[in-house]
Amino acid sequence: MLKKSYQIMLFLFISLGVISCQTEHNPIKTTNRNTIVDSTISIFEKKMIGHQMDSIFKKYNFNGSVGIFRDSIPIYRKNNGYSDFTNRIPIDSNTVFAIGSISKQFTAILILLQMEQEKLSINDKVSHYLPEFQTKEYENILISQLLNHTSGLNTLGGKLMFKSGTDFFYSNEGFDALGKIVEKVTGKTFDTNIGELFKRVGMKNSSTGNTFEGKDFAGAYLGDTLHAEKILNMPKRLGDKNIGIPAGGILSTIGDLQIWNNALYNGKILKAETFKQFISKSAERHHPVFGKMGYGYGIMLNIGKPLAYFHSGYIKGAPSLNIYYPESHTSVIILSNIADEAKGKNAIFRPHIEIKESTDLIENTIMDIKKEMLEPQRHNL
Repeated sequence: MLKKSYQIMLFLFISLGVISCQTEHNPIKTTNRNTIVDSTISIFEKKMIGHQMDSIFKKYNFNGSVGIFRDSIPIYRKNNGYSDFTNRIPIDSNTVFAIGSISKQFTAILILLQMEQEKLSINDKVSHYLPEFQTKEYENILISQLLNHTSGLNTLGGKLMFKSGTDFFYSNEGFDALGKIVEKVTGKTFDTNIGELFKRVGMKNSSTGNTFEGKDFAGAYLGDTLHAEKILNMPKRLGDKNIGIPAGGILSTIGDLQIWNNALYNGKILKAETFKQFISKSAERHHPVFGKMGYGYGIMLNIGKPLAYFHSGYIKGAPSLNIYYPESHTSVIILSNIADEAKGKNAIFRPHIEIKESTDLIENTIMDIKKEMLEPQRHNL
């Protein structure tokens, strides 16, 4: 019902825009019509997204930052609340957040870049690189199975959850193992490798929990905005064994993640064939918060419309979500630094869920209407 309302509003919005630009004696050319439709859709999108996002911020008193961009052009940008509750330091465009498992796509890209340089194959056995995998239980696990969480690995050293390649089980330790493989084939630390990638892409405000030296870090908190309990030893604790930098230890900003999305999804990092492997659904995940989805190599995929690549992240006190809609070149980035764990993950991620539901719906509506408005008109003979 909501989608139908959006469609009607958008039809009227575009029709008024087109009509206002033509007269009986000045019919509009097709090329001009396309430009007007695109422009009118952009205005409509900005108005609808602004209304929806403002409503969600108000509803949840959301403490965090949201950025929505079409290519590099901001559609919506808002910061609210504090990066430091004790000293009442407000969140701004320079605030650096822990991004949790959004980190996994960076680790996956580092592996794929080594593949492009022929330093490894994703079909190689992990045991070829890491001695801890040279056991009867682990010896046949492939790099590709760590990338899409089908290895069966849970805790390193423990029994596999299932025969490798037959099911899905989300494994942070699997991605930490991928980080060790990167170190093995490059001869450099993971921190050095990821730092070089950040520099190549132009992500000047991103680092790892091990290497962060700035002053704009949003400390992570538990509870609510009135009773915020700070997580100690952040961001250094991200390098601890129970988290791991390759699995969840990267720090970044809204601006840097927008730069990353544009570079990654516009072919500036991986070769076309490698990128296809990265985004191809090679497993299926039943996410505890976002439901059923496809899984590529460190990236999630919508099942059905709209086409979207995304990943959530959660480090204690820091829920995050990064979405990219390739058909419209739109990034949706949501970063926060407080979580009320007593209410459960679904409550923690409720703002993120509603933002994704809204942007999915608006994306679908715009793509459908644009297709209908721009398709060649049929003339009766």
